[in-house]
Amino acid sequence: MEITQPKVVSQSIPKQRGLSLYRQQQIWGWIFLSPWIIGLVCFTILPMFASFVFSFLNFKLAEPNNIYFNDFANYKYLAQDPLLGPALMSTFKFALIALPLSIIIPIGLAALLNSKYLIGRPIFRTLFYMPYIVPVVSSAYIWGGVLNTDSGWLNRILFELGLGKPNWLFDVNLIYPALNIIGVWGVGNAMLIMLAAMQGVPTELYEAARVDGANGLTIFRRITFPMISPVVFYNLILSVIGIFRYFEIPFILKEGTGDPGNATLFYNIHLYKNAFAQQNMGYGSTLAWLMFVMAMGITLFLFATARYWVYYGSGEKA
Repeated sequence: MEITQPKVVSQSIPKQRGLSLYRQQQIWGWIFLSPWIIGLVCFTILPMFASFVFSFLNFKLAEPNNIYFNDFANYKYLAQDPLLGPALMSTFKFALIALPLSIIIPIGLAALLNSKYLIGRPIFRTLFYMPYIVPVVSSAYIWGGVLNTDSGWLNRILFELGLGKPNWLFDVNLIYPALNIIGVWGVGNAMLIMLAAMQGVPTELYEAARVDGANGLTIFRRITFPMISPVVFYNLILSVIGIFRYFEIPFILKEGTGDPGNATLFYNIHLYKNAFAQQNMGYGSTLAWLMFVMAMGITLFLFATARYWVYYGSGEKA
């Protein structure tokens, strides 16, 4: 009797269709990035594009029905603007003092707070950083009182020392030092970044330099500064951008008048007065784009010169 084997019917198992793990990670990555992307498009890219269009318009907020293209009239007026020159000169004069201080003082404070010989370093780090978290408006009013000619405690100290009472906020020759004194009060954030960079320098480099007989100045010049130069470069770029954006302190102290003698008529204040006080949004947008071009030009110049003085841990130049 022949026994027949039952036939086994082979059924093909359908392949599961779905997204690969890599694809799923990509999708979730875009989902998590979407709030930032939406914010970038809505609050940065679109406003920039709108301001570029406005710079070719006769656009005054007080005349919403009289908006039209005026070609390059706004850009041509830049050469005729009587206050543009003083605004640029005020910004430049302020930058001559502010830029070096924004680099030298944070480095000096960071070196001091990084010293093993300083007692109570955590306390001093906190004290130096605290002014940075004080709101700008409060800082302006505080220093307006400190630098007051008659009742300010700084002038009282100077008067007791026989140095008189400088008219800090009303003297053309003293207004920039006064503003930089206020700025130095808030260098805590830059100091903290410099301090973190210094603490990241390998200690064996210092030990080898001391074995070779290098003094403190040589160690700083040959080891510390080259190793922290990328952070110095970063703070320099931020300082340049910050000078073009300088607005709150002089605007609050002098109420946007530019006194004394247009010395506080900084570029950003001039832009604000045209765009919002005079409601000339077309010309204000033109000034904004001029500021963007100037800041971009200086930034590109700094990047071009960085190869000569900015070093990285691998030994390569920027």
